[in-house]
Amino acid sequence: MQYRQYADTDIQLSALGFGAMRLQVEDDYAIECMRRALELGVNLIDTAWAYGAGPDNESGHSEVLVGRAIKSVPREEVYISTKNAVGDDTSADAWRAQLEESLERLDTDYIDFYQVVHSMSWESYTEKFAPKGCGLEAAIKAKDEGLIRHFSFSSHDTPENMIRLLDEGLFESIILQYNLLNRENEPVIEHAAENNISVFVMGPVAGGRLGMTSEKIQSMLPGQASTPEIALRFVLANPGVTSALSGMNTIEMVEENAATASREEPLSEEEKQAIEQALEENRRLSELYCTGCEYCLPCPQNVAIPQIFAAMNMHRVWGLTEAAKQRYARFGPDNRHGHMAADACVECGQCEEKCPQNIPIIEQLKESHEALSE
Repeated sequence: MQYRQYADTDIQLSALGFGAMRLQVEDDYAIECMRRALELGVNLIDTAWAYGAGPDNESGHSEVLVGRAIKSVPREEVYISTKNAVGDDTSADAWRAQLEESLERLDTDYIDFYQVVHSMSWESYTEKFAPKGCGLEAAIKAKDEGLIRHFSFSSHDTPENMIRLLDEGLFESIILQYNLLNRENEPVIEHAAENNISVFVMGPVAGGRLGMTSEKIQSMLPGQASTPEIALRFVLANPGVTSALSGMNTIEMVEENAATASREEPLSEEEKQAIEQALEENRRLSELYCTGCEYCLPCPQNVAIPQIFAAMNMHRVWGLTEAAKQRYARFGPDNRHGHMAADACVECGQCEEKCPQNIPIIEQLKESHEALSE
């Protein structure tokens, strides 16, 4: 297993971290997966106060399972990351109550890397966490008491706002999204590295989308074992990445990812260039089909035009057909946002009048439905 320095400390973290967000298997098997990861050198597990687990997806159960799993090793040999889900009650007392509940669930005396706000934005930091009487006061007190070792945060905000948060000088690490399909946070990773701030990557295989076989992606590096191996190697090739947090629900997945993260040889310059050229070509093709500007909306029938075309790009550009079909299957009358599939289009033409790319949307919706519907 490769190990990388955490921020400006002597902590060495495994390049592969265990993401415990989607433990949708029986409890004993989930624990077995985590313990197998620990046996293979993984020493970082990431969970959250709000994460469910098991077939019933019971909120908070992920922390309970992590707490049980880490009993197989001395506490000082594993590093735990969890998150505080600031809700409507932004008081210091409410924040402290969530911290104490996480400590109880994890059955531990301290948390190594505490994401002081789960999915922090600049707005939630300035309005819900940092003001007097809010979570920051409780966080500083908890750190002084030894309940928290290092401050961190996870975020889905804009790259610009993530950099603003890093520049507050409070945090030693950040959890952000980065993968072959989403590279917009590369400036954040670079900025963090310049300031000795560690980066944990969530979604290194794009929420499982890159866990499915794609001949197009595998053609980037001929001879590689699998699509997820290429995806993980791409993330770990970034020198600013400390650890890639991968959600793993099978022993086989754990062993494959651990083997990839144990490869000491980095991507060669030729491999990097091959990936860059392929990514640039795929970006160009994706934007040719649809840039996702959403000028076509609103649709009178609530057809999810940009999301459908994004799924179609997964199929047409990236060769991730099964993942695209799974995403497309979410659209329809049962969609919680009311987003409809392409066959709900009545060909009114309003979208085509507004599209700055002059995309033949009606025709492409028909093509998308034919390609992606089961």
